[in-house]
Amino acid sequence: MDTPAPHDPSHLLAPGAHLERMATGASWSEGPLWLPGERVLRWSDIHGDRILEVDEAGRMREHRAGVEFTNGRALGLGGVVQCSHGRRAVELEADGDVRVLVDRFEGHRLNSPNDVAVHPDGSVWFTDPPYGIEKPEEGHPGELEYGGCFVFRWSAEDGIRAVVTDMARPNGIAFSPDLATLYVTESAGEDETPEASTIRAYRIEGSGADARAVDGRRLFAMDAGTPDGIAVDAEGRIWSSSADGVHVIAPDGERLAHVPVPETVANLCFGDDGWLWIAATTSVYRIRTATTAAAH
Repeated sequence: MDTPAPHDPSHLLAPGAHLERMATGASWSEGPLWLPGERVLRWSDIHGDRILEVDEAGRMREHRAGVEFTNGRALGLGGVVQCSHGRRAVELEADGDVRVLVDRFEGHRLNSPNDVAVHPDGSVWFTDPPYGIEKPEEGHPGELEYGGCFVFRWSAEDGIRAVVTDMARPNGIAFSPDLATLYVTESAGEDETPEASTIRAYRIEGSGADARAVDGRRLFAMDAGTPDGIAVDAEGRIWSSSADGVHVIAPDGERLAHVPVPETVANLCFGDDGWLWIAATTSVYRIRTATTAAAH
C-alpha cells in the first residue's frame, strides 16, 4: 500500500477536487469575500487600487476603482465591512454607499487596517499593521501615530479599544467556531520579533464591551514564507495562506495538510458548498473541500 505524502490534503477535500483558476489579471490579490446573495467572489487588487468580482462561471468584472487600497473584508452590519489602507480606516459598504466606521484611536490616526472579522455581537475586530503607510503601492506615506501595531475591537456602542498589543505586525484574523479563541497571524520578519511568521492564538475573556484577548501563544510557525489571511472551518481547523499554497492547521497547532498553489497566497475564504476561494498574487483560485466555514 502506498504511503500517503506528508500533509496529504485528500482527507480534507471533496472527492476528485482539483484547483481551478477562476480569474486573473490582478497585481496583488487580497481580501476575498464570498457574497452568497450575489453568488460572486469579491476581492481587492490592492496595487491596482480597485475591487474586482468573479462569478462561478469565471466571469470577472470591476466592482469599483479608486477605492483607496481596500484590503480584508467581511459580511456584517448590513453590508460589507472592509479595511482601507489609503483612508487608514475601517469602512462599511452598504446600499451602494461607503462610509467610515472608525479611523482613530485615542485621537491618533490608525496605521492601515488590514484584515477584519465581525463578531456575532456586532463588534468589528481588525488588525492594524503599517503596510499602507510604508509601501507606496499599497497606500500613502505616513507615520505610526499611536506608536504601535495593535488588534482592535470597535462597535458603534462601545467605540474602539485595543485588544492585542504584543504583536509586531498583526495581519490575518479569525475566530474559532465557539468564539473562545482569536487567531491572528504575525507577518513581521525575524529581525522584528522572535515570533516571526507565526499564527498566534488568544483566549477571549469576557463579552461585549468587556471582551479581551488574553494569554497569547504561538500556535504554529510557518516555514513557507509568511502567513497572511486565514479562514477557520466548522471543525475549528485553520486554513492559512503561505508562499507555497494553503496550509491546514489543527486547533492544537499540528499541521494537517498542504494544498499547493502556483502563486503566493495572500488570503482565502470559504464560499458555499465547501468551496475554498484563494486570492493568490495575480489570480483567484478555488478548490472544493470536505468542510464548510465556521458558523458564528
